[in-house]
Amino acid sequence: MGPRIGVYVCHCGVNIAATVDVERVARLAQGLPSVAVARDYTYMCSDPGQALIKKDIKEFGLTKVVVASCSPRMHEPTFRGTIQEAGLNPYCLEMANIREQCSWVHREKEEATRKAMQLVAAAVGKALLLEPLEERRADVTPAALVIGGGIAGMQAALDIANAGFQVYLVEKEPHLGGHLAQLDKTFPTLEPVAPLLAEEIREVERHPNIDLLTSTEVVGVEGYIGNFKVKVTDRTTRRELKVGTIVVATGYDLFDAQLKPEYGYGVYENVITGLEFERLASSSPPTEGRIWVNGKEPQDVVFIQCVGSRDKSVGREYCSRICCMYTAKQAFLVKEMLPQARVTVLYMDVRAYGKGFEEFYDQVRGEGVIYRRGNPSEIYKKGERLVIRAEDTLLGEPLQLEADLVVLATGITPRRDSLKIANLLKLPRSPDGFFMEAHPKLRPVDTVIEGVYLAGCCQGPRDIPDTVSQAKAAAASAMIPLCQGQVKVEAVTSIIDEELCSGCGICAEMCVYDALSLHERKGVMTINKVLCKGCGACAAACPSKAIRLSHFTPAQILAQVDALV
Repeated sequence: MGPRIGVYVCHCGVNIAATVDVERVARLAQGLPSVAVARDYTYMCSDPGQALIKKDIKEFGLTKVVVASCSPRMHEPTFRGTIQEAGLNPYCLEMANIREQCSWVHREKEEATRKAMQLVAAAVGKALLLEPLEERRADVTPAALVIGGGIAGMQAALDIANAGFQVYLVEKEPHLGGHLAQLDKTFPTLEPVAPLLAEEIREVERHPNIDLLTSTEVVGVEGYIGNFKVKVTDRTTRRELKVGTIVVATGYDLFDAQLKPEYGYGVYENVITGLEFERLASSSPPTEGRIWVNGKEPQDVVFIQCVGSRDKSVGREYCSRICCMYTAKQAFLVKEMLPQARVTVLYMDVRAYGKGFEEFYDQVRGEGVIYRRGNPSEIYKKGERLVIRAEDTLLGEPLQLEADLVVLATGITPRRDSLKIANLLKLPRSPDGFFMEAHPKLRPVDTVIEGVYLAGCCQGPRDIPDTVSQAKAAAASAMIPLCQGQVKVEAVTSIIDEELCSGCGICAEMCVYDALSLHERKGVMTINKVLCKGCGACAAACPSKAIRLSHFTPAQILAQVDALV
């Protein structure tokens, strides 16, 4: 008996039906080769819609199913599960995207309906040639690697360790804490950092499930989700770690203020960065909470915001998110420690977006800190004092201020060694240089590499609460495979015809997953089915046409083309 296909056209409420005549599309599908039944339904993804498919599989003896609805990215797993529950192989499903690729991009109903008919006909053409594929699973090593010992890395390590799993926490520096260890107080509560950080470090160092590796770097990563082999070195003895998942929490660098030479940083000793001000105002030695410049207390202090942020001239067009509030905190501290000092903040825009931030900003202005919307052009020396030339961008007038101390609010930039980590883990980076998440809305801590997750400022600028939140989210995601004990291996993989393969290796150069290698004895290429993600890059590159992609074979694709033309 030949294939028996069921076709199901979804209204998606009005998302599809408002532009596509779905009843007409279903009638066309009923007349296509090997189609045993064709229906339309309001919401195919609903429980009644799925029940309809299951009922027809049993009643009509369907062997293949075509669903014409939304993007396969959204509901392909749903419908694969549906037909599997009814006894069919989940890969005997084909979807036609008549929403994102049809109804949502067309206004004229007749043309949209004709296009939907073509998409359904193409899907049926491919469905005729679909073959069952085997879903496989791989065991998971119940351990995790966390790269980076700042607040994000420590929090992620603690969460995973508290769940009972082994954690290897690798930190490049000899100590934990990252940039947080360089801060004195947090905004907007002005809570001292040292006690909070000390407690976190103690928990990490004492935890029985955390293997802390300081002064250590990751130098090699092999394998796949559930079975990563990671090589680390502490400059004297190399070690290999076996882990199931990886959390990247490598942090950030601060913008180099010398890239804005007009501000005189590195030339004038009383032009400092916000991080340097943290040390100047710290209650610990050597300053012990006394702000001194040239041997005396400054009477005029000017803060300049957005240094290295929202600035196309230095290639940093994004907002660093923390600068507005840490400037407000530092301006408040100056007024608190030096009540008679005149404090001015030159800002581009004030972004006080977090919980309690707007109230703190109002409190700072209430203490007498003057906010002027100004764009500084240069800073030069006048005796022992500094002169700041700027434009008042509210009034459109030139502005000139004198100061004893200028503090530059430098922004967050990607780490200088982020490219090294990106290459080791095969992680893509966004145009601004930060590691890129799999999806900005739905998968904000995942990466395109399964089993690798992001936490903290390695993915983009954020403050401490957001960093901790993301670290906890990354830890939760990283624990899912560890808890399950097994992971599903992609069934759609490449297949090599050894009779045609010449072993040239071009396919291996194209594979970003390192799934291809040369068989030493046979002299042909082989595919690691666990590493292969079915992207098809190798099949497209092979000059001998020795590689084909299961579920997307040339015959299946040509059948779709024939239906379209």
